[in-house]
Amino acid sequence: MADRPGVVTLEWQGYVVQASLLTAVVAFGASIVASIVVWGFFRLIWKSPTLVSHFMQRRRKDKGYDALSQGLMALGSGDTLHARKFGLKADKLLDGDEPAARLLLAQASQLDGDHAESRRRFEAMLEDDRSMAVGLHGLYIEAERESEPAAARHFAEEAFNLVPGLRWAGNAVLGYQAVSGDWEEAIATLERNYAARMLDKKTLRRQKAVLLTARALELENENPDRARTLAVEAHGLAPSLVPAAIVAARLRTRAGEIRKASKILEATWKLSPHPDLAEAYAHVRPGDSVTDRLSRVRTLASMRAYSSEGAIAIAVAAIEAKKFDEAREQLKRVLRSEPTQRAFLLMADLEEREHGDQGRIREWLSRAVRAPHDKVWIADGVVSANWAPVSPKTGRVDAYEWATPENTMDQDQTIEVIDDKLFEPPELAAPVQVLDEPVKADIVVPKPQDVETPAAPKEEPAPAPAPVEKTKAEATAAPVVTETAKEETPVAAEAPAETKPEETAQAEEPRATVVPVESSSWAPTKANEKAEAKSDEPAKTEQDADAKTDEKAEKKDEKLVEFPLSHLPDDPGPEPDDEDPKAPKDQSFRFFR
Repeated sequence: MADRPGVVTLEWQGYVVQASLLTAVVAFGASIVASIVVWGFFRLIWKSPTLVSHFMQRRRKDKGYDALSQGLMALGSGDTLHARKFGLKADKLLDGDEPAARLLLAQASQLDGDHAESRRRFEAMLEDDRSMAVGLHGLYIEAERESEPAAARHFAEEAFNLVPGLRWAGNAVLGYQAVSGDWEEAIATLERNYAARMLDKKTLRRQKAVLLTARALELENENPDRARTLAVEAHGLAPSLVPAAIVAARLRTRAGEIRKASKILEATWKLSPHPDLAEAYAHVRPGDSVTDRLSRVRTLASMRAYSSEGAIAIAVAAIEAKKFDEAREQLKRVLRSEPTQRAFLLMADLEEREHGDQGRIREWLSRAVRAPHDKVWIADGVVSANWAPVSPKTGRVDAYEWATPENTMDQDQTIEVIDDKLFEPPELAAPVQVLDEPVKADIVVPKPQDVETPAAPKEEPAPAPAPVEKTKAEATAAPVVTETAKEETPVAAEAPAETKPEETAQAEEPRATVVPVESSSWAPTKANEKAEAKSDEPAKTEQDADAKTDEKAEKKDEKLVEFPLSHLPDDPGPEPDDEDPKAPKDQSFRFFR
Protein backbone atom coordinates (compact mmCIF):
# COMPACT_ATOMS: atom_id res chain seq x y z
CA MET A 1 0.00 0.00 0.00
CA ALA A 2 2.99 2.28 0.51
CA ASP A 3 4.27 1.54 -3.04
CA ARG A 4 0.83 2.21 -4.50
CA PRO A 5 -0.41 5.35 -2.76
CA GLY A 6 -3.87 6.70 -3.24
CA VAL A 7 -6.51 8.99 -1.75
CA VAL A 8 -9.75 7.96 -0.11
CA THR A 9 -12.49 10.62 -0.21
CA LEU A 10 -15.61 10.50 1.92
CA GLU A 11 -18.38 12.98 1.12
CA TRP A 12 -21.43 13.03 3.36
CA GLN A 13 -23.94 15.80 4.19
CA GLY A 14 -21.81 18.48 2.55
CA TYR A 15 -18.66 17.31 4.28
CA VAL A 16 -15.73 16.02 2.33
CA VAL A 17 -13.06 13.98 4.06
CA GLN A 18 -9.93 13.00 2.25
CA ALA A 19 -7.20 10.71 3.55
CA SER A 20 -4.53 8.54 2.14
CA LEU A 21 -5.27 4.88 1.57
CA LEU A 22 -3.00 3.64 4.36
CA THR A 23 -4.50 6.05 6.87
CA ALA A 24 -8.03 5.07 5.93
CA VAL A 25 -7.28 1.36 6.37
CA VAL A 26 -5.68 1.85 9.78
CA ALA A 27 -8.58 4.00 10.93
CA PHE A 28 -11.09 1.36 9.77
CA GLY A 29 -9.29 -1.40 11.68
CA ALA A 30 -9.07 0.65 14.82
CA SER A 31 -12.77 1.37 14.69
CA ILE A 32 -13.56 -2.36 14.41
CA VAL A 33 -11.38 -3.19 17.41
CA ALA A 34 -12.97 -0.44 19.42
CA SER A 35 -16.41 -1.73 18.54
CA ILE A 36 -15.50 -5.27 19.71
CA VAL A 37 -14.14 -3.99 22.98
CA VAL A 38 -17.16 -1.89 23.67
CA TRP A 39 -19.51 -4.77 22.78
CA GLY A 40 -17.66 -7.17 25.03
CA PHE A 41 -17.79 -4.80 27.91
CA PHE A 42 -21.53 -4.28 27.61
CA ARG A 43 -22.06 -8.04 27.17
CA LEU A 44 -20.04 -8.77 30.33
CA ILE A 45 -22.14 -6.33 32.30
CA TRP A 46 -25.31 -7.85 30.88
CA LYS A 47 -24.42 -11.48 31.67
CA SER A 48 -22.50 -10.96 34.85
CA PRO A 49 -25.17 -12.61 37.12
CA THR A 50 -25.16 -15.75 35.03
CA LEU A 51 -21.42 -15.91 34.86
CA VAL A 52 -21.13 -15.50 38.60
CA SER A 53 -23.66 -18.30 39.14
CA HIS A 54 -21.78 -20.66 36.83
CA PHE A 55 -18.56 -19.87 38.57
CA MET A 56 -19.99 -20.68 41.96
CA GLN A 57 -21.53 -23.91 40.74
CA ARG A 58 -18.29 -24.99 39.17
CA ARG A 59 -16.43 -24.24 42.33
CA ARG A 60 -19.03 -26.14 44.39
CA LYS A 61 -18.71 -29.21 42.17
CA ASP A 62 -14.98 -29.11 42.40
CA LYS A 63 -15.20 -29.13 46.17
CA GLY A 64 -17.78 -31.95 46.05
CA TYR A 65 -15.67 -34.16 43.83
CA ASP A 66 -12.67 -33.48 46.01
CA ALA A 67 -14.67 -34.56 49.09
CA LEU A 68 -15.90 -37.63 47.18
CA SER A 69 -12.34 -38.59 46.35
CA GLN A 70 -11.24 -38.25 49.96
CA GLY A 71 -14.26 -40.26 51.12
CA LEU A 72 -13.44 -43.12 48.75
CA MET A 73 -9.87 -43.16 50.01
CA ALA A 74 -11.09 -43.26 53.62
CA LEU A 75 -13.55 -46.04 52.78
CA GLY A 76 -10.80 -48.05 51.13
CA SER A 77 -8.65 -47.74 54.24
CA GLY A 78 -11.54 -48.77 56.52
CA ASP A 79 -12.01 -45.35 58.09
CA THR A 80 -15.80 -45.34 58.13
CA LEU A 81 -16.01 -42.18 60.24
CA HIS A 82 -14.19 -39.96 57.74
CA ALA A 83 -15.79 -41.83 54.83
CA ARG A 84 -19.24 -40.94 56.12
CA LYS A 85 -18.14 -37.35 56.82
CA PHE A 86 -16.75 -36.77 53.35
CA GLY A 87 -19.67 -38.62 51.82
CA LEU A 88 -22.18 -36.33 53.45
CA LYS A 89 -20.14 -33.30 52.34
CA ALA A 90 -19.91 -34.57 48.78
CA ASP A 91 -23.62 -35.39 48.65
CA LYS A 92 -24.41 -31.87 49.90
CA LEU A 93 -22.05 -30.07 47.56
CA LEU A 94 -23.23 -32.12 44.60
CA ASP A 95 -26.91 -31.49 45.46
CA GLY A 96 -27.61 -35.24 45.94
CA ASP A 97 -27.45 -35.83 42.21
CA GLU A 98 -24.25 -37.84 42.15
CA PRO A 99 -24.72 -41.68 42.33
CA ALA A 100 -21.13 -42.10 43.50
CA ALA A 101 -21.79 -40.03 46.61
CA ARG A 102 -24.87 -42.12 47.47
CA LEU A 103 -22.85 -45.28 46.93
CA LEU A 104 -20.14 -43.93 49.24
CA LEU A 105 -22.63 -43.32 52.02
CA ALA A 106 -24.32 -46.73 51.53
CA GLN A 107 -21.06 -48.64 51.62
CA ALA A 108 -19.83 -46.63 54.60
CA SER A 109 -23.00 -47.61 56.50
CA GLN A 110 -22.60 -51.21 55.35
CA LEU A 111 -19.00 -51.35 56.49
CA ASP A 112 -19.86 -49.68 59.79
CA GLY A 113 -22.54 -52.30 60.52
CA ASP A 114 -25.55 -50.01 60.19
CA HIS A 115 -27.52 -52.39 57.96
CA ALA A 116 -30.82 -50.53 58.23
CA GLU A 117 -29.23 -47.31 56.94
CA SER A 118 -27.41 -49.27 54.27
CA ARG A 119 -30.60 -50.90 53.00
CA ARG A 120 -32.39 -47.56 52.96
CA ARG A 121 -29.70 -45.95 50.85
CA PHE A 122 -29.47 -48.92 48.44
CA GLU A 123 -33.25 -48.87 48.00
CA ALA A 124 -33.04 -45.15 47.18
CA MET A 125 -30.54 -45.99 44.46
CA LEU A 126 -33.13 -48.17 42.70
CA GLU A 127 -35.03 -45.03 41.66
CA ASP A 128 -32.19 -43.94 39.40
CA ASP A 129 -31.51 -45.94 36.25
CA ARG A 130 -27.82 -45.14 36.48
CA SER A 131 -27.49 -46.73 39.95
CA MET A 132 -30.16 -49.46 39.79
CA ALA A 133 -27.68 -52.32 39.22
CA VAL A 134 -25.50 -51.05 42.07
CA GLY A 135 -28.51 -50.85 44.39
CA LEU A 136 -29.57 -54.42 43.53
CA HIS A 137 -26.06 -55.67 44.25
CA GLY A 138 -26.00 -53.92 47.61
CA LEU A 139 -29.41 -55.30 48.57
CA TYR A 140 -28.27 -58.78 47.47
CA ILE A 141 -25.27 -58.56 49.79
CA GLU A 142 -27.46 -57.41 52.66
CA ALA A 143 -29.88 -60.30 52.09
CA GLU A 144 -27.00 -62.77 52.01
CA ARG A 145 -25.62 -61.35 55.24
CA GLU A 146 -28.98 -61.68 57.00
CA SER A 147 -29.51 -65.24 55.63
CA GLU A 148 -32.51 -64.37 53.47
CA PRO A 149 -32.06 -66.64 50.42
CA ALA A 150 -35.44 -65.83 48.88
CA ALA A 151 -34.76 -62.07 48.88
CA ALA A 152 -31.18 -62.59 47.70
CA ARG A 153 -32.34 -64.75 44.82
CA HIS A 154 -34.93 -62.12 43.85
CA PHE A 155 -32.36 -59.31 43.73
CA ALA A 156 -29.92 -61.49 41.78
CA GLU A 157 -32.55 -62.39 39.19
CA GLU A 158 -33.56 -58.73 38.83
CA ALA A 159 -29.95 -57.72 38.26
CA PHE A 160 -29.41 -60.63 35.84
CA ASN A 161 -32.42 -59.57 33.77
CA LEU A 162 -31.36 -55.91 33.88
CA VAL A 163 -27.75 -56.58 32.83
CA PRO A 164 -27.44 -60.04 31.16
CA GLY A 165 -23.64 -60.02 31.27
CA LEU A 166 -23.42 -59.30 35.00
CA ARG A 167 -21.12 -62.02 36.32
CA TRP A 168 -22.08 -61.98 40.01
CA ALA A 169 -25.78 -62.06 39.16
CA GLY A 170 -25.40 -64.96 36.71
CA ASN A 171 -23.39 -67.05 39.16
CA ALA A 172 -25.75 -66.26 42.02
CA VAL A 173 -28.86 -67.19 40.05
CA LEU A 174 -27.22 -70.44 38.89
CA GLY A 175 -26.20 -71.31 42.44
CA TYR A 176 -29.65 -70.66 43.93
CA GLN A 177 -31.37 -72.67 41.23
CA ALA A 178 -28.98 -75.57 41.78
CA VAL A 179 -29.35 -75.46 45.57
CA SER A 180 -33.16 -75.49 45.31
CA GLY A 181 -33.05 -78.42 42.87
CA ASP A 182 -34.35 -76.55 39.79
CA TRP A 183 -32.02 -78.44 37.50
CA GLU A 184 -33.77 -77.58 34.24
CA GLU A 185 -33.73 -73.85 35.02
CA ALA A 186 -30.12 -74.10 36.17
CA ILE A 187 -29.11 -75.64 32.83
CA ALA A 188 -30.90 -72.82 30.97
CA THR A 189 -29.14 -70.21 33.13
CA LEU A 190 -25.80 -71.90 32.50
CA GLU A 191 -26.33 -71.67 28.75
CA ARG A 192 -27.27 -67.96 29.09
CA ASN A 193 -24.06 -67.33 31.01
CA TYR A 194 -22.11 -69.04 28.24
CA ALA A 195 -23.87 -66.90 25.63
CA ALA A 196 -22.88 -63.78 27.61
CA ARG A 197 -19.23 -65.00 27.53
CA MET A 198 -19.10 -65.40 31.29
CA LEU A 199 -17.42 -68.84 31.07
CA ASP A 200 -15.50 -70.90 28.56
CA LYS A 201 -16.66 -74.01 26.75
CA LYS A 202 -14.74 -76.44 28.95
CA THR A 203 -16.37 -75.07 32.09
CA LEU A 204 -19.75 -75.18 30.37
CA ARG A 205 -19.40 -78.89 29.54
CA ARG A 206 -18.23 -79.77 33.04
CA GLN A 207 -20.93 -77.84 34.91
CA LYS A 208 -23.64 -79.04 32.53
CA ALA A 209 -22.55 -82.63 33.13
CA VAL A 210 -22.81 -82.04 36.88
CA LEU A 211 -26.34 -80.65 36.56
CA LEU A 212 -27.41 -83.50 34.26
CA THR A 213 -26.04 -86.03 36.74
CA ALA A 214 -28.03 -84.42 39.55
CA ARG A 215 -31.17 -84.53 37.43
CA ALA A 216 -30.53 -88.21 36.59
CA LEU A 217 -30.15 -89.07 40.27
CA GLU A 218 -33.48 -87.36 40.95
CA LEU A 219 -35.28 -89.31 38.18
CA GLU A 220 -33.54 -92.65 38.77
CA ASN A 221 -36.50 -94.26 40.53
CA GLU A 222 -39.34 -92.26 38.95
CA ASN A 223 -38.31 -92.34 35.28
CA PRO A 224 -35.33 -94.67 34.70
CA ASP A 225 -35.35 -94.26 30.91
CA ARG A 226 -35.13 -90.47 31.09
CA ALA A 227 -32.53 -90.72 33.86
CA ARG A 228 -30.41 -93.11 31.78
CA THR A 229 -30.47 -90.69 28.83
CA LEU A 230 -29.38 -87.77 31.02
CA ALA A 231 -26.64 -89.79 32.73
CA VAL A 232 -25.20 -91.01 29.42
CA GLU A 233 -25.22 -87.43 28.11
CA ALA A 234 -23.44 -86.26 31.27
CA HIS A 235 -20.81 -88.98 30.87
CA GLY A 236 -20.25 -87.88 27.27
CA LEU A 237 -19.74 -84.26 28.31
CA ALA A 238 -17.34 -85.10 31.18
CA PRO A 239 -15.91 -88.65 31.02
CA SER A 240 -13.80 -88.03 34.15
CA LEU A 241 -16.87 -87.24 36.30
CA VAL A 242 -17.10 -90.28 38.59
CA PRO A 243 -20.74 -89.86 39.79
CA ALA A 244 -21.98 -89.53 36.20
CA ALA A 245 -20.23 -92.76 35.19
CA ILE A 246 -21.58 -94.64 38.21
CA VAL A 247 -25.18 -93.52 37.63
CA ALA A 248 -25.00 -94.24 33.90
CA ALA A 249 -23.51 -97.70 34.51
CA ARG A 250 -26.07 -98.53 37.19
CA LEU A 251 -28.98 -97.56 34.95
CA ARG A 252 -27.56 -99.45 31.98
CA THR A 253 -27.09 -102.51 34.16
CA ARG A 254 -30.72 -102.23 35.25
CA ALA A 255 -31.69 -102.16 31.56
CA GLY A 256 -29.58 -105.26 30.88
CA GLU A 257 -26.84 -103.46 28.95
CA ILE A 258 -23.92 -105.04 30.81
CA ARG A 259 -21.29 -104.44 28.14
CA LYS A 260 -22.13 -100.74 27.73
CA ALA A 261 -22.12 -100.27 31.49
CA SER A 262 -18.67 -101.87 31.69
CA LYS A 263 -17.35 -99.62 28.93
CA ILE A 264 -18.52 -96.51 30.77
CA LEU A 265 -16.81 -97.56 33.99
CA GLU A 266 -13.61 -98.51 32.19
CA ALA A 267 -13.43 -95.13 30.41
CA THR A 268 -13.79 -93.20 33.66
CA TRP A 269 -11.37 -95.51 35.53
CA LYS A 270 -8.61 -94.74 33.03
CA LEU A 271 -9.01 -91.01 33.70
CA SER A 272 -9.65 -90.96 37.46
CA PRO A 273 -9.50 -94.22 39.47
CA HIS A 274 -12.02 -94.26 42.31
CA PRO A 275 -13.09 -96.98 44.78
CA ASP A 276 -16.76 -96.53 43.84
CA LEU A 277 -15.90 -97.31 40.24
CA ALA A 278 -14.22 -100.56 41.27
CA GLU A 279 -17.20 -101.50 43.42
CA ALA A 280 -19.65 -100.81 40.59
CA TYR A 281 -17.48 -102.69 38.09
CA ALA A 282 -17.26 -105.74 40.36
CA HIS A 283 -21.08 -105.91 40.70
CA VAL A 284 -21.95 -104.80 37.17
CA ARG A 285 -23.28 -108.30 36.45
CA PRO A 286 -25.76 -109.38 39.15
CA GLY A 287 -25.35 -112.88 40.48
CA ASP A 288 -21.61 -113.26 39.88
CA SER A 289 -19.66 -115.33 42.37
CA VAL A 290 -16.85 -113.89 44.45
CA THR A 291 -14.34 -115.52 42.11
CA ASP A 292 -15.90 -113.91 39.07
CA ARG A 293 -15.91 -110.54 40.78
CA LEU A 294 -12.24 -110.94 41.63
CA SER A 295 -11.45 -111.69 38.00
CA ARG A 296 -13.35 -108.61 36.83
CA VAL A 297 -11.56 -106.37 39.31
CA ARG A 298 -8.20 -107.70 38.13
CA THR A 299 -9.13 -106.74 34.58
CA LEU A 300 -10.14 -103.24 35.67
CA ALA A 301 -6.97 -102.70 37.72
CA SER A 302 -4.78 -103.70 34.77
CA MET A 303 -6.17 -100.75 32.78
CA ARG A 304 -4.47 -98.32 35.15
CA ALA A 305 -1.26 -100.02 36.19
CA TYR A 306 0.57 -99.13 39.40
CA SER A 307 -2.53 -97.51 40.87
CA SER A 308 -3.10 -97.85 44.61
CA GLU A 309 -6.87 -97.80 44.08
CA GLY A 310 -6.58 -100.80 41.76
CA ALA A 311 -4.46 -102.72 44.27
CA ILE A 312 -6.92 -101.99 47.08
CA ALA A 313 -9.84 -103.04 44.88
CA ILE A 314 -8.11 -106.37 44.14
CA ALA A 315 -7.40 -106.85 47.85
CA VAL A 316 -11.05 -106.28 48.78
CA ALA A 317 -12.29 -108.74 46.17
CA ALA A 318 -9.59 -111.28 47.14
CA ILE A 319 -10.58 -111.12 50.82
CA GLU A 320 -14.20 -111.80 49.86
CA ALA A 321 -13.04 -114.73 47.71
CA LYS A 322 -10.76 -115.96 50.54
CA LYS A 323 -7.66 -115.53 48.38
CA PHE A 324 -5.71 -114.28 51.34
CA ASP A 325 -2.24 -114.59 49.81
CA GLU A 326 -3.14 -112.38 46.86
CA ALA A 327 -4.85 -109.85 49.10
CA ARG A 328 -1.81 -109.72 51.36
CA GLU A 329 0.50 -109.15 48.41
CA GLN A 330 -1.60 -106.27 47.04
CA LEU A 331 -1.93 -104.59 50.42
CA LYS A 332 1.79 -104.98 51.02
CA ARG A 333 2.47 -103.09 47.80
CA VAL A 334 0.07 -100.30 48.81
CA LEU A 335 1.50 -99.99 52.31
CA ARG A 336 5.00 -99.73 50.90
CA SER A 337 4.13 -96.87 48.52
CA GLU A 338 0.98 -94.98 49.68
CA PRO A 339 -0.06 -96.13 53.17
CA THR A 340 -3.52 -94.94 54.24
CA GLN A 341 -5.97 -95.79 56.97
CA ARG A 342 -8.07 -97.91 54.65
CA ALA A 343 -5.13 -100.13 53.73
CA PHE A 344 -4.27 -100.77 57.39
CA LEU A 345 -7.90 -101.55 58.22
CA LEU A 346 -8.03 -104.02 55.35
CA MET A 347 -4.91 -105.71 56.73
CA ALA A 348 -6.63 -106.02 60.11
CA ASP A 349 -9.67 -107.55 58.43
CA LEU A 350 -7.43 -109.93 56.53
CA GLU A 351 -5.70 -111.10 59.71
CA GLU A 352 -9.03 -111.63 61.43
CA ARG A 353 -10.46 -113.71 58.61
CA GLU A 354 -7.37 -115.77 57.89
CA HIS A 355 -5.74 -116.41 61.27
CA GLY A 356 -7.80 -114.66 63.94
CA ASP A 357 -4.59 -113.45 65.58
CA GLN A 358 -5.77 -110.75 67.97
CA GLY A 359 -2.26 -109.42 68.47
CA ARG A 360 -1.78 -108.86 64.76
CA ILE A 361 -5.24 -107.29 64.49
CA ARG A 362 -4.50 -104.80 67.25
CA GLU A 363 -1.14 -104.00 65.66
CA TRP A 364 -2.72 -103.09 62.31
CA LEU A 365 -5.50 -101.11 63.98
CA SER A 366 -3.01 -99.07 66.00
CA ARG A 367 -1.10 -98.29 62.82
CA ALA A 368 -4.34 -97.23 61.12
CA VAL A 369 -4.89 -94.59 63.79
CA ARG A 370 -1.55 -92.96 62.97
CA ALA A 371 -1.76 -93.44 59.20
CA PRO A 372 -2.54 -90.65 56.70
CA HIS A 373 -6.20 -90.10 55.88
CA ASP A 374 -7.78 -91.44 52.72
CA LYS A 375 -9.16 -89.24 49.97
CA VAL A 376 -12.67 -87.88 50.49
CA TRP A 377 -15.07 -85.49 48.77
CA ILE A 378 -14.20 -81.89 49.74
CA ALA A 379 -16.03 -78.68 48.79
CA ASP A 380 -14.96 -75.28 50.18
CA GLY A 381 -13.43 -76.93 53.24
CA VAL A 382 -16.47 -79.16 53.89
CA VAL A 383 -15.63 -82.88 54.01
CA SER A 384 -18.35 -85.28 52.89
CA ALA A 385 -18.56 -89.02 52.38
CA ASN A 386 -20.88 -88.59 49.37
CA TRP A 387 -20.69 -86.43 46.26
CA ALA A 388 -23.10 -83.54 45.69
CA PRO A 389 -23.57 -81.25 42.66
CA VAL A 390 -23.27 -77.98 44.63
CA SER A 391 -21.31 -76.81 47.63
CA PRO A 392 -23.34 -76.77 50.86
CA LYS A 393 -21.40 -73.73 52.00
CA THR A 394 -21.33 -71.39 49.01
CA GLY A 395 -23.76 -72.97 46.53
CA ARG A 396 -21.04 -73.20 43.88
CA VAL A 397 -21.67 -75.76 41.14
CA ASP A 398 -19.07 -78.54 40.73
CA ALA A 399 -17.33 -77.64 43.97
CA TYR A 400 -16.62 -81.18 45.24
CA GLU A 401 -13.20 -82.64 44.59
CA TRP A 402 -11.78 -86.08 45.41
CA ALA A 403 -8.74 -85.15 47.47
CA THR A 404 -7.06 -85.52 50.84
CA PRO A 405 -8.18 -83.05 53.54
CA GLU A 406 -5.86 -80.06 53.84
CA ASN A 407 -5.56 -80.27 57.63
CA THR A 408 -4.04 -83.73 57.30
CA MET A 409 -1.83 -82.77 54.39
CA ASP A 410 -0.26 -79.95 56.37
CA GLN A 411 0.77 -82.25 59.20
CA ASP A 412 4.27 -83.68 59.10
CA GLN A 413 3.38 -87.36 59.04
CA THR A 414 6.29 -89.71 58.75
CA ILE A 415 5.69 -93.05 57.09
CA GLU A 416 6.36 -95.84 59.55
CA VAL A 417 8.63 -98.63 58.48
CA ILE A 418 6.67 -101.88 58.40
CA ASP A 419 8.55 -105.02 59.25
CA ASP A 420 8.26 -107.84 56.72
CA LYS A 421 7.38 -110.25 59.52
CA LEU A 422 3.99 -108.55 59.91
CA PHE A 423 3.05 -109.68 56.41
CA GLU A 424 4.03 -113.30 57.07
CA PRO A 425 1.72 -115.89 58.68
CA PRO A 426 2.19 -116.31 62.43
CA GLU A 427 4.75 -118.94 63.45
CA LEU A 428 4.10 -121.76 65.92
CA ALA A 429 6.03 -121.97 69.18
CA ALA A 430 6.29 -125.78 68.88
CA PRO A 431 4.93 -128.38 66.48
CA VAL A 432 1.60 -129.88 67.41
CA GLN A 433 0.75 -133.51 66.71
CA VAL A 434 -2.75 -133.80 65.31
CA LEU A 435 -4.91 -136.77 66.12
CA ASP A 436 -5.91 -138.99 63.25
CA GLU A 437 -9.27 -139.51 64.94
CA PRO A 438 -10.93 -137.25 67.47
CA VAL A 439 -10.31 -138.43 71.02
CA LYS A 440 -13.43 -139.17 72.99
CA ALA A 441 -12.55 -136.72 75.67
CA ASP A 442 -13.14 -133.07 76.29
CA ILE A 443 -12.10 -130.43 78.75
CA VAL A 444 -15.06 -128.18 79.20
CA VAL A 445 -17.94 -130.28 77.99
CA PRO A 446 -21.54 -129.65 79.00
CA LYS A 447 -22.33 -133.41 79.33
CA PRO A 448 -19.30 -135.74 79.54
CA GLN A 449 -19.54 -139.52 79.34
CA ASP A 450 -19.68 -141.72 82.38
CA VAL A 451 -16.26 -142.29 83.89
CA GLU A 452 -15.35 -144.21 86.98
CA THR A 453 -12.66 -142.19 88.72
CA PRO A 454 -11.50 -143.05 92.20
CA ALA A 455 -11.42 -140.33 94.77
CA ALA A 456 -7.97 -139.05 95.59
CA PRO A 457 -6.59 -136.80 98.28
CA LYS A 458 -6.25 -133.13 97.44
CA GLU A 459 -2.80 -132.22 96.26
CA GLU A 460 -1.26 -129.28 94.52
CA PRO A 461 -2.00 -129.30 90.77
CA ALA A 462 0.80 -129.95 88.33
CA PRO A 463 2.41 -126.89 86.71
CA ALA A 464 0.71 -125.79 83.52
CA PRO A 465 2.65 -126.51 80.32
CA ALA A 466 3.38 -123.76 77.79
CA PRO A 467 0.50 -123.07 75.37
CA VAL A 468 0.93 -124.70 72.01
CA GLU A 469 0.02 -122.73 68.89
CA LYS A 470 -1.05 -124.32 65.65
CA THR A 471 -0.12 -123.72 62.06
CA LYS A 472 -2.63 -122.82 59.41
CA ALA A 473 -2.49 -126.27 57.82
CA GLU A 474 -2.91 -128.04 61.16
CA ALA A 475 -5.78 -125.76 62.16
CA THR A 476 -7.51 -126.56 58.87
CA ALA A 477 -6.97 -130.32 59.22
CA ALA A 478 -8.07 -130.81 62.84
CA PRO A 479 -8.35 -128.00 65.40
CA VAL A 480 -6.57 -128.94 68.64
CA VAL A 481 -6.24 -127.44 72.09
CA THR A 482 -4.03 -128.16 75.11
CA GLU A 483 -5.22 -127.49 78.66
CA THR A 484 -3.96 -128.33 82.11
CA ALA A 485 -5.78 -129.88 85.01
CA LYS A 486 -6.94 -127.32 87.59
CA GLU A 487 -8.73 -127.70 90.85
CA GLU A 488 -11.85 -125.88 89.70
CA THR A 489 -11.95 -127.47 86.22
CA PRO A 490 -13.46 -130.97 86.00
CA VAL A 491 -11.33 -133.04 83.63
CA ALA A 492 -12.22 -136.63 82.93
CA ALA A 493 -11.58 -139.13 80.20
CA GLU A 494 -14.73 -139.57 78.22
CA ALA A 495 -14.26 -143.33 77.83
CA PRO A 496 -16.88 -146.00 78.48
CA ALA A 497 -17.14 -147.48 81.95
CA GLU A 498 -16.19 -150.92 80.68
CA THR A 499 -12.68 -150.16 79.49
CA LYS A 500 -10.58 -153.12 78.63
CA PRO A 501 -6.81 -153.21 78.99
CA GLU A 502 -6.38 -153.35 75.21
CA GLU A 503 -8.56 -150.26 74.74
CA THR A 504 -6.65 -148.45 77.50
CA ALA A 505 -3.39 -149.15 75.72
CA GLN A 506 -4.77 -147.79 72.45
CA ALA A 507 -6.11 -144.67 74.14
CA GLU A 508 -2.68 -143.98 75.64
CA GLU A 509 -0.97 -143.79 72.27
CA PRO A 510 0.85 -140.46 71.67
CA ARG A 511 -1.92 -138.91 69.57
CA ALA A 512 -2.48 -135.91 71.77
CA THR A 513 -0.55 -133.79 74.19
CA VAL A 514 -0.67 -135.46 77.59
CA VAL A 515 0.24 -134.19 81.03
CA PRO A 516 1.06 -136.56 83.90
CA VAL A 517 -1.05 -135.91 86.97
CA GLU A 518 -0.39 -137.73 90.23
CA SER A 519 -3.69 -136.96 91.84
CA SER A 520 -6.80 -134.90 91.35
CA SER A 521 -8.98 -132.97 93.74
CA TRP A 522 -12.16 -132.77 91.76
CA ALA A 523 -15.21 -134.96 91.90
CA PRO A 524 -16.93 -135.94 88.62
CA THR A 525 -20.37 -134.65 89.47
CA LYS A 526 -21.82 -134.87 85.99
CA ALA A 527 -20.32 -138.32 85.46
CA ASN A 528 -22.00 -139.50 88.66
CA GLU A 529 -25.30 -138.07 87.47
CA LYS A 530 -25.04 -140.04 84.24
CA ALA A 531 -23.97 -143.11 86.16
CA GLU A 532 -27.17 -142.86 88.18
CA ALA A 533 -29.15 -142.40 84.99
CA LYS A 534 -27.74 -145.68 83.69
CA SER A 535 -28.40 -147.59 86.85
CA ASP A 536 -31.16 -149.51 85.13
CA GLU A 537 -28.75 -151.17 82.72
CA PRO A 538 -27.57 -154.70 83.51
CA ALA A 539 -24.60 -154.61 85.90
CA LYS A 540 -21.42 -156.58 85.61
CA THR A 541 -20.40 -159.26 87.94
CA GLU A 542 -18.98 -158.26 91.29
CA GLN A 543 -15.75 -160.05 90.53
CA ASP A 544 -15.15 -158.03 87.35
CA ALA A 545 -15.93 -154.79 89.19
CA ASP A 546 -13.52 -155.67 92.04
CA ALA A 547 -10.81 -156.58 89.55
CA LYS A 548 -11.23 -153.28 87.75
CA THR A 549 -11.14 -151.35 90.98
CA ASP A 550 -7.93 -153.04 92.09
CA GLU A 551 -6.34 -152.48 88.69
CA LYS A 552 -7.18 -148.79 88.68
CA ALA A 553 -6.03 -148.35 92.25
CA GLU A 554 -2.66 -149.81 91.31
CA LYS A 555 -2.27 -147.47 88.36
CA LYS A 556 -3.64 -144.29 89.90
CA ASP A 557 -0.11 -142.87 90.36
CA GLU A 558 0.73 -143.65 86.74
CA LYS A 559 -2.54 -142.38 85.32
CA LEU A 560 -2.11 -140.04 82.36
CA VAL A 561 -4.82 -137.45 81.88
CA GLU A 562 -5.47 -136.99 78.17
CA PHE A 563 -6.60 -133.63 76.87
CA PRO A 564 -8.56 -133.57 73.63
CA LEU A 565 -7.19 -131.68 70.67
CA SER A 566 -10.16 -132.02 68.36
CA HIS A 567 -11.61 -128.48 68.34
CA LEU A 568 -10.90 -124.89 69.29
CA PRO A 569 -11.25 -123.59 72.86
CA ASP A 570 -14.24 -121.36 72.02
CA ASP A 571 -16.13 -124.28 70.40
CA PRO A 572 -18.72 -125.83 72.72
CA GLY A 573 -18.52 -129.02 70.66
CA PRO A 574 -21.35 -131.16 69.39
CA GLU A 575 -24.32 -131.48 71.69
CA PRO A 576 -24.85 -135.12 72.78
CA ASP A 577 -28.12 -136.78 72.18
CA ASP A 578 -29.92 -136.82 75.54
CA GLU A 579 -32.46 -139.40 74.43
CA ASP A 580 -29.93 -141.97 73.24
CA PRO A 581 -26.58 -141.69 75.08
CA LYS A 582 -25.10 -144.55 73.10
CA ALA A 583 -25.79 -142.90 69.73
CA PRO A 584 -22.63 -141.87 67.81
CA LYS A 585 -21.69 -138.23 68.21
CA ASP A 586 -21.52 -135.73 65.40
CA GLN A 587 -17.86 -134.84 65.03
CA SER A 588 -18.55 -131.48 63.34
CA PHE A 589 -17.98 -128.43 65.51
CA ARG A 590 -19.58 -125.04 65.61
CA PHE A 591 -17.19 -122.12 65.61
CA PHE A 592 -18.09 -118.79 67.11
CA ARG A 593 -16.37 -115.49 66.64
